[in-house]
Amino acid sequence: MRLAGHALRLTVHVGEDDVWHHKPLYHEIVRRARDAGLAGASVLRGVEGYGAGSLIHTTRFLSLSEDLPVMIVIIDEEDRIRAFLPQLDELIGEGLVTLDEVEVIRYTGRTEE
Repeated sequence: MRLAGHALRLTVHVGEDDVWHHKPLYHEIVRRARDAGLAGASVLRGVEGYGAGSLIHTTRFLSLSEDLPVMIVIIDEEDRIRAFLPQLDELIGEGLVTLDEVEVIRYTGRTEE
């Protein structure tokens, strides 16, 4: 698969401890993105952050390292990303979703043999 030119970046900001049916929420989002045929997804774990509640979560030594910030980043064609958004409506009770226009320089997936 090749994705080049203009695309949309979907970034989902949630907490590491957020769950969906007793499993990490970020795992369910990635699974659904794959099932939807999106180009790819990455989960990034933050070392420190805070959200709407203004409580700072951190990995610093001697501090509580619970519920660290997690971002799920997915980039694909705009229509494919927008078609995926209703899935997030079902999954996310508290979090933040952002959409950004991006320019993809090059994406090459594995070729089938």
